[in-house]
Amino acid sequence: MTDVGQEKRQLGVLGLGHVGLPTALGFAELGFHVLGTDSDTAKVEMISKGQAPFFEPEMGELLVKHLASGRFRPTLSLDEAVRGSDILFICVGTPHDAEGAADLSQVESAVRTVAESLNGYKLIVEKSTAPVHTARWIHRTIQRYRASDQEFDIACNPEFLREGTAMHDVLHPDRVVVGVETERARAWLEEIYAPLYCPIVFTDLNTAEIIKHTANAFLSMKISFINMVSDLCEAANADVMDVARGIGLDPRIGPSFLQAGVGYGGFCFPKDLNAFIHVASERGVDFSLLKEVKNVNDARIDRFLRKAQQALWVLKDKRVAVWGLAFKPHTDDIREAPSLKIVKRLLEAGCLLNLYDPRAVPEFQRVFPADGERLRYWSSPEEAVEQAHAILLVTEWPEFAAVDWKRLRARVAVPIVIDGRNCLDPAVLAAAGFEYYGIGRPAPISHPRGS
Repeated sequence: MTDVGQEKRQLGVLGLGHVGLPTALGFAELGFHVLGTDSDTAKVEMISKGQAPFFEPEMGELLVKHLASGRFRPTLSLDEAVRGSDILFICVGTPHDAEGAADLSQVESAVRTVAESLNGYKLIVEKSTAPVHTARWIHRTIQRYRASDQEFDIACNPEFLREGTAMHDVLHPDRVVVGVETERARAWLEEIYAPLYCPIVFTDLNTAEIIKHTANAFLSMKISFINMVSDLCEAANADVMDVARGIGLDPRIGPSFLQAGVGYGGFCFPKDLNAFIHVASERGVDFSLLKEVKNVNDARIDRFLRKAQQALWVLKDKRVAVWGLAFKPHTDDIREAPSLKIVKRLLEAGCLLNLYDPRAVPEFQRVFPADGERLRYWSSPEEAVEQAHAILLVTEWPEFAAVDWKRLRARVAVPIVIDGRNCLDPAVLAAAGFEYYGIGRPAPISHPRGS
């Protein structure tokens, strides 16, 4: 990356979670000096020692690099971050409540501190995903609580980071969306994003906020759409993989997010979809289409477990290997992961569980501690299948497709695989003697016993 902006704007990042820390390190990699802060003292201290608080490819290396370069400096003082920065990126959490409304208390708390610490003109950038009109409230809150008449501008710059590829997405975005009210705000943000050489979409504040929710809602809709079609494929003995390829080659549709499976999870899609539906409802707009997107996704776990029960007949006392606990590969994040509901339901059914994930085990153990024979964690996919009556693949880690299925056949009690992500080759498994059950795929493929 070109080393630009070094002597220009000083940047502050408020919130060092899954959005804030990659954002801060990305700007440091571009040559900016960045102050980062978070209300979680233990997290800031951990980051200061060069230890990433969560797994993200390339992030740990960039953290060590830019602590050493001095371009990224964590601080426990939000006041220091505000006073030492020209542009402030608000990256705090915006969880939703039971009704789907976004909880903006962390945003308000950060903004009030910003207002009290203003020591000159600041550009305050809403990067956290928040409902439309949040920027207006940020502006109003700063006016209400600022200790002086210092000038400021508000901008909205939604993030489009994907966990597992967040650092790549920060440094190689397909577009940057910026909502602004003034020419000065536009010029400053255009300056800091210029080194990325990507399209910059400038809008008003409200439009920028809606763009982020619209993007995640549309991607959620594509996932639920292909999952709905997968149910028809199963009923008609057709193959959803071929259906997805057949429609995905149409440039108007595209192949992304047309992978049938156990449904979407993670922190963003469920939260943002619920928040978008709630915002529309508050304004009297009918978002029933998106309600059905949510309903389809919610039903995926039932269908997956029904498939397991049909394959095993009786679940009680069956040993089941669960491969994959993170909500997606290349992350240790289990928030809203399908595995949480799947493991809970299997335990309630009396299964004995062998669990494996290359990254998410420490996080998952906080929710489901090891429990003797009832629930055990293993250090490899091969160990996890020992004497198992079925293997349930829940997260599509690449290593699962690379295992030696012929050797695995000798370790399992019953050769059944239920592929919740359609990431395995049915022919390879059949040749190794396994019964293969996919999502939206033809009737189970199995190799004749004893042949």
